[in-house]
Amino acid sequence: MTYQDWLTKNCGDKLVNDFEAISKINRGSRVFLGSACGEPRHLIRAMVGDMSLEDVMVYQMLSFTLAEFVDDPSFLRRFSIKLFFISQSMRKAAFEGKIDYIPAYLSQIPGLFSTQNIGLDVALIQVSPPDGFGYCSLGISVDITRSAMENAKIVIAQVNPMMPRTHGDSFIHVNEIDYLVFHEEPVVTSSPGVKDNEIARRIGHYVSQLVDDGATLQVGFGFLANLLIQYLDKKKDLGIHTQVITDGFLPLLRNNVFTNKKKSLLPGRAVASLSMGSEELYRYIDNNPMFYFATSEFVSDPSVIARNDNLVSISSALEVDLTGQICSDSMGYHFYSGIGDQVDFLRGSAMSKGGFSIIALPSTAQNGTVSRIVSHLSEGAGVATTRGDVNFVVTEYGIAELQGKGIFQRVMELAQIAHPNYREKLITVAKKHHYIFSDQLPPSTDDLIFLEGYKTTQELKNGKTIEFRPLLPSDEFSYRNFFYSLQEKTIYYRFFYKMKIFSHEIVQNQWAKVDYRKNMSILGSIQKGGRKEIMSIGSYAETDGNRAEVAFVVREDFQSLGIASYLLEILEGIAKENDFKGFSATVLRENSAMIHVFKKRYPNIKIKHGGGGEVDIIMDFEEIESLENL
Repeated sequence: MTYQDWLTKNCGDKLVNDFEAISKINRGSRVFLGSACGEPRHLIRAMVGDMSLEDVMVYQMLSFTLAEFVDDPSFLRRFSIKLFFISQSMRKAAFEGKIDYIPAYLSQIPGLFSTQNIGLDVALIQVSPPDGFGYCSLGISVDITRSAMENAKIVIAQVNPMMPRTHGDSFIHVNEIDYLVFHEEPVVTSSPGVKDNEIARRIGHYVSQLVDDGATLQVGFGFLANLLIQYLDKKKDLGIHTQVITDGFLPLLRNNVFTNKKKSLLPGRAVASLSMGSEELYRYIDNNPMFYFATSEFVSDPSVIARNDNLVSISSALEVDLTGQICSDSMGYHFYSGIGDQVDFLRGSAMSKGGFSIIALPSTAQNGTVSRIVSHLSEGAGVATTRGDVNFVVTEYGIAELQGKGIFQRVMELAQIAHPNYREKLITVAKKHHYIFSDQLPPSTDDLIFLEGYKTTQELKNGKTIEFRPLLPSDEFSYRNFFYSLQEKTIYYRFFYKMKIFSHEIVQNQWAKVDYRKNMSILGSIQKGGRKEIMSIGSYAETDGNRAEVAFVVREDFQSLGIASYLLEILEGIAKENDFKGFSATVLRENSAMIHVFKKRYPNIKIKHGGGGEVDIIMDFEEIESLENL
């Protein structure tokens, strides 16, 4: 029995043509249209084509088909368009004031329908054909569609055999539908508008550093966020709890990167509320029990999101100001997209055990002529996400960690991941606003991507893992805390006097010397709760044309674990890259442990005894190369 035969036999009184269905819409009606790629295109075109309809108010989340009509004055006289999110195809119409944007958190839109804050007379939806029990599926558009359908006075469904049949909370019985219109046509597809490029690759590299194996991911609306998924291809047992499934997920699903095994909520299931992508993606989703499609008030509810341990939210933004305010829905006075679920997931990830959020964006726009890291948001720009909600911000120049940090630290973190052309100006404006010290040095204007090669990890004898990386200007407060955690003897061995104060001025002096080539500092840190804590620092600084002075300090509870030796090896490798021939060091004669570290690496060191209880040590790299060649 064909679908048409089943519908004729069991739903004869409900089965109508498009003209009959649209005739149920009256003048002045409030009409909901199914969302995004799940929208019922045939019914929408039939509605627009009925010239008897006037003063109809249309509600939709993401719209594609209406873009065909928004430049027609007669259409705009008959229909008022209200969108919860502005798609790329509707952006020009939004800029021209032809549609009305409704700012709302995605998790709360269904409640607007159920409370009648937004009353609906008719819902036009699209479903898969019914099974033998009379159940259709909302397919790739459950999101706010289910609530709209449940709260509309009349439900008209386009029955489309090409609509994927999805599992979860997507099933509706034909008894819940007032009129059925059978019409087969391809489901709307959505292809990425941004191709992979070097900027995306670098952002993806940094994002991959933050995401651990076993994490559950949310990936927000936007082409960049979905482009970044491919750079997680070396991870294991990732999970999915996200609003929208796109083609970006497909390769990692097929390669078992996304297994959903480690999820604490609905393990084994990829949770989403809609899908936007290619026909290939839809066929993968079709009748696949791995996918659990649920409503937006479930998927995007922060309290539900928080039930996923290690939930990592990845979304994008148009601008980030130096205090951490995020604009994602407007460009100045022009509404560009929508609030969507960014705030829902940022707050849900913050409540998740081990969870956090990432805002990823290119450092510039308009071919590098505009910085996306700004001293203040553009005039008219809306604050979609407050400065209190932001955790990590990532550009192609690095990672800024903002959570729990003051304005001073935020300025330094964000300035150092801005495009090099804009860093000095950002620091100048920040001084004007008294965000930072008046003598604050700006971050280096070099592209420091090469520093990524200097990041390493080491597992210690005590089972702890240390991460080593170059010291950055934004580490000032962590560096300060490290100094004050040291015992007096350790400080004396490092600085040769009983240094009591480690002031901002002293730190600035340290920073003034670091250029990451002639001068380098590598810090070692451990994870402690939700933060990293410095426990060692090794540095070298040029003394003459081919030699650099080297020094170390390791916190007492991590001494005698080989850390200084490891730091010495790292610094030697960097120094060789920068054409140094050897190290020198000035060490207190009583500091036998440090002298032993140098002798172990360079057995033939030259020791010169000076006055005041100090010794000067000379170390040549040629010696190491000779030993390695034996």
